[in-house]
Amino acid sequence: MIFEQPSIFPFGIRIDEPVTTLTDLMVSFVCFYAFYKLNKIHVHNKVHLYLRYYFLSMGIATVVGGIVGHGFLYLFETQWESPEGFINIIAKIFGEDLLKDVANPWKLPGWLTSMFSIALVERASIEYARPLISKKVGSFFAWLNIIELLTFVTITFVTLNFFFVEVHSAYGLLIVVLGFNMTVFLKTKKKGSKLFLIAIGFSAIGALFFMNKWGVSPWFNHFDISHIFMTCSAFYFYLGAKEILNDPVLAQ
Repeated sequence: MIFEQPSIFPFGIRIDEPVTTLTDLMVSFVCFYAFYKLNKIHVHNKVHLYLRYYFLSMGIATVVGGIVGHGFLYLFETQWESPEGFINIIAKIFGEDLLKDVANPWKLPGWLTSMFSIALVERASIEYARPLISKKVGSFFAWLNIIELLTFVTITFVTLNFFFVEVHSAYGLLIVVLGFNMTVFLKTKKKGSKLFLIAIGFSAIGALFFMNKWGVSPWFNHFDISHIFMTCSAFYFYLGAKEILNDPVLAQ
């Protein structure tokens, strides 16, 4: 059952989807905390760089998504005209019905920043697994990481459709991050990769609630439940990142 979350007006200020805004900020808090703590680890390599900025960018994405995308979107009404030729091409691939779901353009800052953050955790996973995979496989996925990010950012920007954000996240987490960390775990039994796999599990459960719109009430709907699982996921990614960055063998 789909539940619409009502607005509240504390001190005369209108806040739409207040619980959704709050649960988004919960994810942000964990991400910013992780960024702060990982900055204190004195390791200088690509894995460290990518993981730190994964948490920073995801924290920014969920702050913007919560405050602008859910809490105060009514203040950011605007018009958007997508290029017809590009839309026609996308419609032939995915169907016209899908592209009818057009969002407010002010959703884009949070969406695009989150896509960038997913690309960073993909990149970190590829770099972490490099000593255990062939050079060609590592290089292929490193280039694919850039190509798929640019492709989905472009499509999302033009169509204003959250579906493509979901596809990008699903590919990034369930194919790249899961695949490379599963490789590391199966070959080395490293705790960091195991924690990353748990984090992906929480993300997948949250995605199920979100996609199926499973909610409990207007005050705890599918957005809120998915954000709770995202918070758990972010925390386990942080625990995994700490383990990985203290790994003297693979995090070179």
